[in-house]
Amino acid sequence: MRGRAIKLSAPRRLVGDLMRFSIKVPRVTVQRRMNLAPLLAARRALIAKPSWTALFLKGYALLSRETPDLRRAYVKFPRPHLYEYPESVASVAHEREYEGERAVLLSTIKAPERRTISEIGALMQAARTRPVLDIKEFRRALKIARAPGPIRWIIMWLGLNIGRKRGRYFGTFQLSVYSGLGAESLNPLTPLTTIFNYGPIDEDGSVTVRIHYDHRVMDGANVARALERFEAILNGEVTQELRRLAETESSSVMTISGEAS
Repeated sequence: MRGRAIKLSAPRRLVGDLMRFSIKVPRVTVQRRMNLAPLLAARRALIAKPSWTALFLKGYALLSRETPDLRRAYVKFPRPHLYEYPESVASVAHEREYEGERAVLLSTIKAPERRTISEIGALMQAARTRPVLDIKEFRRALKIARAPGPIRWIIMWLGLNIGRKRGRYFGTFQLSVYSGLGAESLNPLTPLTTIFNYGPIDEDGSVTVRIHYDHRVMDGANVARALERFEAILNGEVTQELRRLAETESSSVMTISGEAS
């Protein structure tokens, strides 16, 4: 059957290069069925509801702050060793329209554990809505994707295997979800130490959460314990922050009502 050849676009080359390095990571998955009823109730109480992605990202950043394994990376330069970062850098996948096609591009959020949920949400919204080339990470990635293959691969190898550079350019963990589309990924790939995702959230707050991890950096029992702690953080610190937001909303509404009267 005669078809047609389609030249690889910059976004497709970018994904191909990421997969080139991701498939070399010995990745294992651990999942936990969580009950996030307290978090669900706190979110429902808000007028301006933050995205679930922002809530999970904040929770995972808090988890990483107290779990050093989640801030470590296996790097090969100048020799194989583990490199530990003092804080997290989140890498978030976004689907954007670029030059007539849907492209998956990655933005980063530095130290999300020190940011409010509202700040995280605003940064993610900007990455989703601002012109693609206005986002520094998108612009840099697309520029590199247009270089010849050997040059791209050398740049990526160095970026992933020099500890100080890796966190800055690629992040320390990645979040990629399709739950808003009613689906979930069972085997996402990334060159980073961990990528986590979650499925659709049930009406009672039940949800399946997965951490896919580099077995060279940590072991499954540690990840299982981390997932248990993750659930506690989402129903604890993250829920408390939402309740404070609800109190602020309530005060603002009362103030506006008083001024109107």
